[in-house]
Amino acid sequence: MKQGVFTAFFFAGILLATQALSQVNPNEYQEEPKILMKHEWGFGVQLHTAGWGIDYRRGTNITASKKRFFEGEIVNIRHPKEIRSVNPYFDNAKSFFYGKLNSVTVLRGGTGRQRILFAKAEKEGVEVRLLYSGGISLAMAKPVYLYILYPTAFEGEYELIEEKYDPERHFIDNIYGRAPFTSGFNGIKPYPGAYAKTGLSFEYGTDTDNIRCLEAGICFDAYAKEIPIMAYSDNSALYLNFYVNWLFGKRW
Repeated sequence: MKQGVFTAFFFAGILLATQALSQVNPNEYQEEPKILMKHEWGFGVQLHTAGWGIDYRRGTNITASKKRFFEGEIVNIRHPKEIRSVNPYFDNAKSFFYGKLNSVTVLRGGTGRQRILFAKAEKEGVEVRLLYSGGISLAMAKPVYLYILYPTAFEGEYELIEEKYDPERHFIDNIYGRAPFTSGFNGIKPYPGAYAKTGLSFEYGTDTDNIRCLEAGICFDAYAKEIPIMAYSDNSALYLNFYVNWLFGKRW
């Protein structure tokens, strides 16, 4: 008899406790449960210490805090000794980079991982993530073409001829200026290599469907041999750059 009464009171207590816990104060803030979205894509605009570029990223969640992604980037690489020049002896002369042999564009493709370090505490917080990636880096060196001044039979008159820059024949006084950007595409030379990158991503905003984040980090490129960018300066096969990337995209 006593056991039956105890059992009845026990279940009655559980029922009352469940009802009490289920009551929600309407004035108290209740954060909505987060929905784990499995896929995302993002498009970015990047500034780095040797130029700028654009990138695309496609990610998939492994867990609620870890993600793997694939990325592709197109960036340019400038030599630190590049100085814009102009022929001082001719009016309307076009500017150029004296001593520059090649314009370099880098194509990167690789895979990486991302992990949440600090999740958003509230709707308007900032989420901090650590990321690292690596893959193939292909530098495309396009020869620089210039307009060169050649004297004619008439004194004080010159003919402009487009030529590939030759440091042995072209100097500041006979270079009129840069040729069109399309000149030199038939002479592009590839330089294969690899890259590794790591950084921190800071995502802001309240909409979980949209990606808005600022990313900062370092990227290291290594090539099989040095890339000839400048004629009168040391060139390198190794490049270490700091970058900032503004990324925006979608989740689903």
